[in-house]
Amino acid sequence: MRFSQLVTALGGKYRHIVAAMDGNYDCRSRIPDDLGVIYLGSVRPGRSTLANVLCFRGHLRHLRPDLLVTYNWGAIEWVMANALPVARHIHVEDGFGPEERTVRLRRRSLARRFLLQSSILVVPSQRLRRIAVEEWCLRPQRIQYIPNGIVPERFGTLIDGPADACCGAGPIIGTVAALRAEKNIERLLRAFRLVADSHPCRLVIVGDGPERSRLEALSIELGLAHRIRFTGHLEAPESALRGFDLFALSSDTEQMPLSVLEAMAAGLAIVATNVGDVAEMVAPSNSPFVTAPNEIELAEALKVLLLDASKRTRIGQENRARTRERFRQDTMVDAYARLFDA
Repeated sequence: MRFSQLVTALGGKYRHIVAAMDGNYDCRSRIPDDLGVIYLGSVRPGRSTLANVLCFRGHLRHLRPDLLVTYNWGAIEWVMANALPVARHIHVEDGFGPEERTVRLRRRSLARRFLLQSSILVVPSQRLRRIAVEEWCLRPQRIQYIPNGIVPERFGTLIDGPADACCGAGPIIGTVAALRAEKNIERLLRAFRLVADSHPCRLVIVGDGPERSRLEALSIELGLAHRIRFTGHLEAPESALRGFDLFALSSDTEQMPLSVLEAMAAGLAIVATNVGDVAEMVAPSNSPFVTAPNEIELAEALKVLLLDASKRTRIGQENRARTRERFRQDTMVDAYARLFDA
């Protein structure tokens, strides 16, 4: 998503060749065709790490890019392929999957420590920056902190939207997430049950993924199906936020979630688990509602804001102002462009 933002915002300043490690090129629909981006198709032989590295080095020697940009652990074999440098290298690390949500895997930490010593590392959170220095032993001067950015004005004039189709009455708690294990929507459902027992409210879950059928079944098991709406995937996040009274994030692992930035820009108060930089992202008045990762504390934070509409409104206004001051897309794009040009 960020890459598609960058390519579109930078226009024709650079030429791009994209290799998706899982063969999924769905985000190409977000990049204008006239920018001439080349998509390599399937690039992963999958026979072994050595076979992959040799294959990718062959691609690099053939393409001779001015810059190799790799994203996250899934692209580490491209980093290995460039160990004897063919191109200048920037590695972007966005966070961790569920297998590393609390403790990083030692072999991966050692690999990053060894393979990224001569690269520039870009991270979107200060927490990741600390991990890179303290656990991966990378030199601070080779680490660039570039927070994610959005266009806040896209979210500034929201009116009634899809969320209002939810059954029942009361304020709407909303979340936008890929329905995967690390997002822990089950925690949100169980917190909602604790809230819904004593407060008239509704829950709207925007997104799709492998966990959806299990979560829908759980909502029935908890006796909440009549107060919860699963919308599935929605293309435009601003439409998803219309009608929400409060935004919730229940993830086990994040660094700087775009969904939270977009909800802040839409003028919403945030209740979230204390993951990544979320507590620093939100306005100071919102920080008390960033909780430990358990359903009881999440529910207590939800209750406070559900009962106080004026507090929700005030915090939401401060969150909106914060995105406009600190988390603008043009600031992020400028930072990446300076790095690409270095």
